[in-house]
Amino acid sequence: MDALRTLEAWLANHSDGEWEHQYGVRIENLDNPGWSIHIDLIQTELSGVAFEEVTIDRTDEDWVRCRVRADVFEGFGGASNLREILGIFQTWQEKFAGGSSLREP
Repeated sequence: MDALRTLEAWLANHSDGEWEHQYGVRIENLDNPGWSIHIDLIQTELSGVAFEEVTIDRTDEDWVRCRVRADVFEGFGGASNLREILGIFQTWQEKFAGGSSLREP
Protein backbone atom coordinates (compact mmCIF):
# COMPACT_ATOMS: atom_id res chain seq x y z
CA MET A 1 0.00 0.00 0.00
CA ASP A 2 1.42 3.45 -0.81
CA ALA A 3 1.80 6.09 1.90
CA LEU A 4 -1.37 8.02 1.02
CA ARG A 5 -3.48 4.85 1.01
CA THR A 6 -1.93 3.90 4.35
CA LEU A 7 -2.98 7.24 5.82
CA GLU A 8 -6.48 6.87 4.36
CA ALA A 9 -6.79 3.37 5.84
CA TRP A 10 -5.36 4.49 9.19
CA LEU A 11 -7.91 7.32 9.41
CA ALA A 12 -10.78 5.03 8.37
CA ASN A 13 -9.76 2.49 11.03
CA HIS A 14 -9.84 5.11 13.78
CA SER A 15 -13.02 6.90 12.73
CA ASP A 16 -15.49 5.26 15.09
CA GLY A 17 -18.14 7.96 15.33
CA GLU A 18 -16.36 9.68 18.22
CA TRP A 19 -12.57 9.84 17.67
CA GLU A 20 -12.81 11.91 14.49
CA HIS A 21 -14.88 14.60 16.24
CA GLN A 22 -12.01 15.42 18.62
CA TYR A 23 -8.93 14.26 16.72
CA GLY A 24 -7.81 13.79 13.16
CA VAL A 25 -5.30 14.60 10.43
CA ARG A 26 -4.37 18.07 9.23
CA ILE A 27 -2.30 18.78 6.13
CA GLU A 28 -1.48 22.43 5.47
CA ASN A 29 0.94 24.41 3.39
CA LEU A 30 3.79 26.45 4.84
CA ASP A 31 4.73 29.88 3.59
CA ASN A 32 8.35 29.05 2.73
CA PRO A 33 6.82 27.01 0.71
CA GLY A 34 6.33 23.56 2.13
CA TRP A 35 4.07 21.19 4.05
CA SER A 36 2.90 20.79 7.63
CA ILE A 37 1.22 17.54 8.71
CA HIS A 38 -0.30 16.81 12.12
CA ILE A 39 -1.74 13.38 12.91
CA ASP A 40 -3.39 12.93 16.31
CA LEU A 41 -2.32 9.69 17.99
CA ILE A 42 -4.47 9.93 21.12
CA GLN A 43 -6.67 6.84 21.60
CA THR A 44 -4.85 4.96 18.83
CA GLU A 45 -2.38 2.08 18.87
CA LEU A 46 0.42 4.63 18.30
CA SER A 47 -0.31 6.63 21.46
CA GLY A 48 2.83 6.62 23.60
CA VAL A 49 4.93 4.72 21.05
CA ALA A 50 8.50 6.02 20.81
CA PHE A 51 9.40 7.85 17.61
CA GLU A 52 12.97 8.76 16.71
CA GLU A 53 12.97 12.31 15.37
CA VAL A 54 13.86 12.60 11.67
CA THR A 55 15.87 15.53 10.32
CA ILE A 56 16.87 15.61 6.65
CA ASP A 57 18.51 18.68 5.11
CA ARG A 58 19.39 18.23 1.45
CA THR A 59 18.87 21.81 0.24
CA ASP A 60 16.88 24.88 1.29
CA GLU A 61 13.94 23.51 -0.73
CA ASP A 62 14.43 19.77 -0.05
CA TRP A 63 14.13 19.08 3.66
CA VAL A 64 12.08 17.05 6.14
CA ARG A 65 11.47 17.16 9.90
CA CYS A 66 9.29 14.59 11.65
CA ARG A 67 8.68 14.15 15.36
CA VAL A 68 6.04 13.16 17.89
CA ARG A 69 5.05 15.71 20.51
CA ALA A 70 2.17 15.43 22.97
CA ASP A 71 0.75 12.39 21.15
CA VAL A 72 0.76 14.16 17.77
CA PHE A 73 2.90 13.08 14.80
CA GLU A 74 4.25 16.29 13.27
CA GLY A 75 5.81 16.35 9.82
CA PHE A 76 7.25 19.34 8.01
CA GLY A 77 9.04 19.56 4.70
CA GLY A 78 9.70 21.36 1.47
CA ALA A 79 7.12 21.75 -1.28
CA SER A 80 8.20 18.46 -2.92
CA ASN A 81 8.46 16.41 0.27
CA LEU A 82 4.82 15.56 1.10
CA ARG A 83 5.11 11.93 -0.06
CA GLU A 84 8.34 11.52 1.89
CA ILE A 85 6.72 12.78 5.11
CA LEU A 86 3.76 10.44 4.61
CA GLY A 87 6.23 7.62 3.92
CA ILE A 88 7.99 8.24 7.24
CA PHE A 89 4.63 8.00 9.05
CA GLN A 90 3.78 4.85 7.08
CA THR A 91 7.08 3.13 7.94
CA TRP A 92 6.71 3.94 11.65
CA GLN A 93 3.04 2.93 11.73
CA GLU A 94 3.74 -0.40 10.03
CA LYS A 95 6.73 -1.17 12.26
CA PHE A 96 5.09 -0.44 15.60
CA ALA A 97 1.39 -0.95 15.00
CA GLY A 98 1.07 -3.85 12.60
CA GLY A 99 0.15 -1.77 9.56
CA SER A 100 -0.55 -4.90 7.55
CA SER A 101 -3.83 -5.22 9.43
CA LEU A 102 -5.17 -1.96 7.97
CA ARG A 103 -8.18 -2.32 5.74
CA GLU A 104 -8.34 -0.11 2.69
CA PRO A 105 -11.27 2.32 2.71
